[in-house]
Amino acid sequence: MKYLRLLATLFFLLAGIALLIVPSHAAVFAATRFTVADAGTVGKPDVILIPGLGSSSAVWDAEAKLLAPNYRLHIVQVDGFAGAPAGANATGAILPGVVEELHAYIVAGKMHPVVMGHSLGGLLTLMLADAHPDDVAKLVIVDSLPFYGLVFDPNATVETIAPQGKVIHDQIIAIPADQFAAMQPMMVKSMVKDEAGGKAVVAADIASDRTVFANAMLEDLQTDIRPEMAKIKTPALLLYPYDATLQHDQAQYDALYKGAYASMPNVKIVRIDDSRHFIMYDQPEKLDAAVEGFLK
Repeated sequence: MKYLRLLATLFFLLAGIALLIVPSHAAVFAATRFTVADAGTVGKPDVILIPGLGSSSAVWDAEAKLLAPNYRLHIVQVDGFAGAPAGANATGAILPGVVEELHAYIVAGKMHPVVMGHSLGGLLTLMLADAHPDDVAKLVIVDSLPFYGLVFDPNATVETIAPQGKVIHDQIIAIPADQFAAMQPMMVKSMVKDEAGGKAVVAADIASDRTVFANAMLEDLQTDIRPEMAKIKTPALLLYPYDATLQHDQAQYDALYKGAYASMPNVKIVRIDDSRHFIMYDQPEKLDAAVEGFLK
């Protein structure tokens, strides 16, 4: 009897170990445009986190740590950004392919997740909800617009912004590596107040595949999903930053975001003050409070 009891105990221990070492569908999913790191708590609601242009998945580290006890996390690293191999993103269109692989990843995992995206990741989140509305339970969009060109001109269209976008694209491709690296701290300073966060963003940009970086930026500028916004009925939270040292006309700045999302029926819009583009670095507590309040 003691032997059988010992054998049963050993069986359950081995079964438990087997469960721990069986790879999740993230490990076996045949993605060609991104990789996914699993975190959080198995069995809890799923949350997919998507970083922005040139960014490392590490931008979500602080938020992931706070969400981990109550959610199963799937943290995306887009290929070609932050030192990740370019993969299929090396040639051709990038954003539609990423969206379709996100859809396939969700279907493979039999999930109905919350999807949270920052910047370009926010645009991908909107594109996913538009193309596959049944995939997503809720959306969290962190400082992203349905048309990036609005940052340059509130009356911009894909056609009017195209020449400027092409010039920026070609300059990013052509600039020598040392000059590109030297420029990044100046560029990033306007996007991050937090010193450590700024250094992390700079490092990720410099480590990114330059062609993927430039092509994804140009695609972002050439994508306008405002005509589709009324169809996106998924409950959504839009968080956007405001820093009085950069945006002097608060009313005009508020109008930019509210106007861009005006036709989206179920969106809650929240401004995060004293922050720049990377809210997760500049105001992590406010970001988490808004996100957790929305998810509950």
